[in-house]
Amino acid sequence: MRTVKLKNGKTIPALGMGTWNIGDSGARRADEIASLQAGIEAGMTVVDTAEMYGNGRSETLVGEAIADLRDDVYLVSKVTPSNASYEGVQKHCRASLKRLGTDRLDLYLLHWRSGVPLSETVRGMEQLQADGLIEDWGVSNFDVDDMDELDGISDGCVANQVLYNLEHRGVEFDLLGEDREREVVTMAYSPLGQDGELLTNPAMREVAKRHETSAGPASAAQIALAWVLRQENVLAIPKTGSIKHLRENALATEIELSQDDLKTLDAAFPSPKRKMSLAMI
Repeated sequence: MRTVKLKNGKTIPALGMGTWNIGDSGARRADEIASLQAGIEAGMTVVDTAEMYGNGRSETLVGEAIADLRDDVYLVSKVTPSNASYEGVQKHCRASLKRLGTDRLDLYLLHWRSGVPLSETVRGMEQLQADGLIEDWGVSNFDVDDMDELDGISDGCVANQVLYNLEHRGVEFDLLGEDREREVVTMAYSPLGQDGELLTNPAMREVAKRHETSAGPASAAQIALAWVLRQENVLAIPKTGSIKHLRENALATEIELSQDDLKTLDAAFPSPKRKMSLAMI
């Protein structure tokens, strides 16, 4: 499994699991829990959730899935911006911990910017660290100017979670490099796209035909993941709702894209030539 290194020296897998929309269906609950557990066993031990996912239902399901595996998991959750005051961060982190059935988070993120001053949110995060409730903190959906502002407040941020895939490459123009210079890991959410169009693109299929994994021919999804994972300092967190997709995602780490592959993908999904607004979903 490829890895990324946090500024505190901790090394974690570069391929983890996202849980957006997980926990919303009772009919899928057993499969979703089984897939998370299988992913952890396969080494995809970074599990990302948030208090706003299903109004806490995702955190509750994750807590059930990792109940006997907590020490094997790098657990990430996020505070909703409206709850990101100094007092709100304290209250809502504790509520997340209760739903997750644990006494600590490995990483706690501010989900996106709001009217709450960053300095107040950071103070809340640092208090949670001092209290031993979180190991590290970070942000999500922060662009270069946001990171610049944050840098003037604290150098404690270890991760920035943003939308990054072949359809949304704007962060390559500046943000990826600047995060790398700050030793801030970029967490790529929705690395497989959101509406399915990315995986049906002819270029994806063309590149997939050139590759094999230990389980057989590569898929477009594996190519999309391998493309994100080729970047230094990037951690991908595709949604994991079934064991079948979990195993497919894990095999993406076997794929090394060639220069010809990258040229094919660049032709279909051009890299940014100018600064672009940060994409969010």
